Amino acid sequence: MARMHARKKGKSKSIKPFREEVPEWVAYTKDEVVELVLKLFKAGNSPSKVGLMLRDQYGIPDVHHLTGEKVTEILENNNSALNLPEDLHSLIKKAVKLRDHLGVHKKDIHNRRGLLLIESKIKRLVKYYIKSKKLPAGWRYDPESAKLLV
Repeated sequence: MARMHARKKGKSKSIKPFREEVPEWVAYTKDEVVELVLKLFKAGNSPSKVGLMLRDQYGIPDVHHLTGEKVTEILENNNSALNLPEDLHSLIKKAVKLRDHLGVHKKDIHNRRGLLLIESKIKRLVKYYIKSKKLPAGWRYDPESAKLLV
């Protein structure tokens, strides 16, 4: 499949090795993993960063195999979920930083186009999340109020 805003074809994604059971070398139980997820999230890490930290520092290859739930599902069940989905939040943060940059550098036309592309991605994601009921029906992206969200 081609890239969204470039005229190139992308590389194939890498996939995880197929595995249905937990490896025997994992020393953590389900309850310990849930506590680790909550502790790392409360320390200010995003759900994807929590998964990377569990993999790299604690030797837990896949949270879903151990707990039966994804990291975001664990956070939702323990009332610690984010207000916005993580991908939308990171795109909004990127757009806010780029708007601040363009406020200082007014003639930076290359980044002005980049801002247009980022905001079109945000609008597409918002449409998807409203359709899948992860955002309320009247939710709209507003660049001025986006600074308050981030």
